[in-house]
Amino acid sequence: MDNSTVNSLIEALKFSPDNLPLRFHLADTLLKLKRFDEAENQFIELVRLSASIQYKFGLAQVYFAKKEYSKSIVILEDILDQEEHFDSLLLFAKILIEENSIVKAQKVYQRALQLNPSYKDDFLDGQLRLTHDVYDLDEDQDESESERAQMISNHFLQSSDINFNDVGGMEEIKKEIDLKIIKPLVHEELYKSYGKKIGGGILLYGPPGCGKTFIAKATAGQIQSKFFTVGLNDILDMWIGNSEKNLHSIFEIARQNKPCVLFFDEIDALGASRSDMRQSSSRHLINQFLLELDGMNSDNEGILVIGATNTPWNLDTAFRRPGRFDRIIFIPPPDEGAKQTILEIKLQGKPIENIDYKALSKKLDNYSGADIEAIIDLAIEAKLEQSFIDGIPKPLTTKDLANAIDKHKPSTQEWFTTAKNYALYANDTGLYNDILKYLKIKK
Repeated sequence: MDNSTVNSLIEALKFSPDNLPLRFHLADTLLKLKRFDEAENQFIELVRLSASIQYKFGLAQVYFAKKEYSKSIVILEDILDQEEHFDSLLLFAKILIEENSIVKAQKVYQRALQLNPSYKDDFLDGQLRLTHDVYDLDEDQDESESERAQMISNHFLQSSDINFNDVGGMEEIKKEIDLKIIKPLVHEELYKSYGKKIGGGILLYGPPGCGKTFIAKATAGQIQSKFFTVGLNDILDMWIGNSEKNLHSIFEIARQNKPCVLFFDEIDALGASRSDMRQSSSRHLINQFLLELDGMNSDNEGILVIGATNTPWNLDTAFRRPGRFDRIIFIPPPDEGAKQTILEIKLQGKPIENIDYKALSKKLDNYSGADIEAIIDLAIEAKLEQSFIDGIPKPLTTKDLANAIDKHKPSTQEWFTTAKNYALYANDTGLYNDILKYLKIKK
């Protein structure tokens, strides 16, 4: 959105001053453009015309952006008197942090997480030091180990409602995962007859936004197992030793729910090379991770540990030893089939006309799934400007999307520049051969 869009909205509003959705669109656009005073005026008018929580929350956002926290709090308290509004709770917690009311902020954030247990916010989690203990109702409340385990399980456990049928294209990747991951779990007795353990570790690596998390979840759905997803904030704790305990607790819950897939996103943040670390606490956490992977004091059979990373070259080499993340799969940008599927899914429910998906997919070399979504957003914004003139939604065409592609360069280019250097000059073990194959480089 730019200033010309705002001008178009203002002109349209002159002809339809009581059009609340149009006025809200203008107010929201002004807020995103950081034109806070103008946004404030529009939201005030919206609140005057309607007592909608959406409009009140918009005004609270404006005051937060202007650092007028007391005004924002008054509005948020009014909203929360009506209902437990998730976004209002999050904004309230952020304001309390700004005012250094950390204890109150923690309680407000806990209320939000009770509404959406799977929600994660890097800023709030980092400031409030919340891990999987966010469900503790009171610091003085005593709970049994079984109750604690159940809370941790509820926080991390997900049901995977997708499988490989939901993954468009990427046939070679699915075939490789089927061979390395799924068949050992499905044909358990056959593998055991050869003395092979079931489970282990798989490392998915590739450019950001190319579907590593989606593939991991689809894998869990394919084998109909439980799916645990773990992020950095779920493990790290400000107190020495607690991060290791958190990690151990997660593995213990996984061991109690076999067969299961335990998915660690951005695993390089947890498993960065120990030689690069100055703090002993970070090295201790990596050592704990390695112990859990080895199952020194526990049985990991039936647990498939999947790690995802954009930077495998930053991962400690100890993680790639046999029995740990010794099976490594490159997840490249979507292939032709996947690109068409992504386009079709993302354009569902939108006004479109004679879209040539095949032609568009050919223009999307090295574009990630996230890039494709951004391209569609660009095309929609351009079309909205045209639609504001007469107020009639105009369908997206192949040309609209092609123009958006020309304006948006693939975000994977920088990643491949770095990856190419590692594949050419730090690839004695052949770890990055798939990158060379994808780039069609012969070494």
